[in-house]
Amino acid sequence: MLTKEEIGRNLAVIEGRISKACERSGRDRSEVTLIAVSKMNPAEAVIAAHECGIDTFGENKVQELCGKLEVIDAKLNWHLIGHLQTNKVKYIAGKVAMIHSVDSLKLAEVIDKESEKAGVVTDILLEINIAGEESKYGIAPSDAEDLARKIAPLKHVRICGLMTVAPETDEPETNRSYFRQMRELSVDIASKNIDNIFMNVLSMGMTGDFEVAVEEGATHVRVGTGIFGARDYTR
Repeated sequence: MLTKEEIGRNLAVIEGRISKACERSGRDRSEVTLIAVSKMNPAEAVIAAHECGIDTFGENKVQELCGKLEVIDAKLNWHLIGHLQTNKVKYIAGKVAMIHSVDSLKLAEVIDKESEKAGVVTDILLEINIAGEESKYGIAPSDAEDLARKIAPLKHVRICGLMTVAPETDEPETNRSYFRQMRELSVDIASKNIDNIFMNVLSMGMTGDFEVAVEEGATHVRVGTGIFGARDYTR
């Protein structure tokens, strides 16, 4: 784990890069939310990042998220950004600010059911497999509007926008066209004015390509290693 000082320095660098990307694209810095992806990092790292000014965190796995919720007292905005199994929804309903990875009507229906039990309306994003990668979750862009229309009548979920995980690349510029397609898809769905569908959120861009994502309209970027350092996959 990095020290609080190292995390703080990394955050300052990321913040500067986001600000410059906003300047280049004529956007206000307030339009972009930085999600600190804390997966595989201990609760102490989350607390350190929070003390450095971050209050929005992303986790990939329900079990890890719940473990952190048990030991972290600070009121943070938690986002579930990884693949979500229907049998795990009950553990996070009412505890997360947003679920980024909805890719089926069945999952949305379970979120709706568990949200009703918890007395909340859960904000969700539709996960789009924008590059059509077999190794990635998400629906095809051409299926997005149809799925949105099917989910829209549910009373305890709110479709707030779209999310994608772009291809891994050493050259961020290669993902620009994917981010642009995401923005166009968001605008297209918004233009239909469907009840209970709000295309206000565009979650895209990670440590390797978030600046290009910001330039193409991302409202939420998910940065992990850029803040917390390389993950230890041997643990």
